[in-house]
Amino acid sequence: MAETEPRVVIIGAGFGGLACAQALGGAPVRVTVVDKNNYHLFAPLLYQVATAALSPADIAEPIRRILHRHRNIDVRMGKVSGVDTAGRQVILSDGARLPYDRLVVATGSIYSYFGHEAEWQRHAPGLKTIENAREIRARLLYAFESAEAITDPEERRRLMTTVVVGGGPTGVEMAGAVAELCRYTLSRDFRHIDPRQARVLLIEAAPRILGPFPEDLARYAERALEAKGVKVVTGAMVDSIEADGVVVGGRRIPAGTIVWGAGVKAAPAAEWLGIEPAKGGRIAVEPDLSVRGLDGVYALGDVALAAGEDGAPLPGLAQVAKQQGEHLGRALAQLARDGTPVPAFRFRSRGNTAIVGRNAAIFDFGRRRLKGRLAWLLWAVVHVWLLVGFEKRMRVSFQWLWRWLTYQRGARIITREPPDAEKQL
Repeated sequence: MAETEPRVVIIGAGFGGLACAQALGGAPVRVTVVDKNNYHLFAPLLYQVATAALSPADIAEPIRRILHRHRNIDVRMGKVSGVDTAGRQVILSDGARLPYDRLVVATGSIYSYFGHEAEWQRHAPGLKTIENAREIRARLLYAFESAEAITDPEERRRLMTTVVVGGGPTGVEMAGAVAELCRYTLSRDFRHIDPRQARVLLIEAAPRILGPFPEDLARYAERALEAKGVKVVTGAMVDSIEADGVVVGGRRIPAGTIVWGAGVKAAPAAEWLGIEPAKGGRIAVEPDLSVRGLDGVYALGDVALAAGEDGAPLPGLAQVAKQQGEHLGRALAQLARDGTPVPAFRFRSRGNTAIVGRNAAIFDFGRRRLKGRLAWLLWAVVHVWLLVGFEKRMRVSFQWLWRWLTYQRGARIITREPPDAEKQL
């Protein structure tokens, strides 16, 4: 490879960063993909790891394995601590510097606790990483183990109560999965408690759940959740979160497990670039995904504030990030070949979806809407197809089929002690 070929550094190997790298495979550029992990994570299925339906290895694939056939791509595991935009270098936490001609920032998002990170995050983990999912799984299973071991009815009721904060797709999927875990799977495992009596509460500050979806689909999802035993509480703000419960609208709800899914903000990449972040900590970009005021720097996915054709900000969805990555990768490859400028990005919606649980999901295609069993089957097909690798597609498909037939989940193991374990056993 010629030393004169342009150097492209991609920070982040999520949906956007990975799609960009794959589109640059074989192009006349030298690519370095930097990520703090050595794997690409299929984040939409994290809730299934958290509720013991899948194992972490089912939804993660080593980045090097995904990109190994592209000889012009190098993978670097490391944490970024800053970017020298004047010297065109990415600075890693170990002091290493990666020079670039083009920089792509695709660092994704993190959960926002609306200024209460220090007090609430310890007691109410979100769902952004494998570590988060494993911790939530441990908290859930540990709570039921603790309830089995005690005789105090009030404490048992607390331990068998799960509160999910946030009525977006993540909260809805999580609440439905927890309810099914209790009703179908754990109900066979205990002798002194009946997990079918467990309480699952979904708390949403807005007047209804699933705000981005049409109202009829949101109403269907709420009815489906309630049929599974989930109590949906809307129009209620969380006042505080503690180790043994939450305060909602001035009312205290004792709980053994609390899951956060109420809001996200961009990862702090704007600080690396030395620019003022836009709304939600995102990086404002031009139609071609370039960062305003910085030559050769682009941003995509959840970290980028990009406008759609209607002028509204594009949502933080995997399909947005993936399409942006593919567009930018192809455009940068063409730029390297003949100097063609990067064209404006145009998002083409493939529909918005949320799964409520077994045999229940919703799909919004804009003019067309789908709900129920058919939407659930379509959701399953789409998510299996989007998994990286034939082996994972087959494995997850088999596990889902087995779960559907037997109501069993195979990943019901506790591999860590929850931080608030002293409040339980």
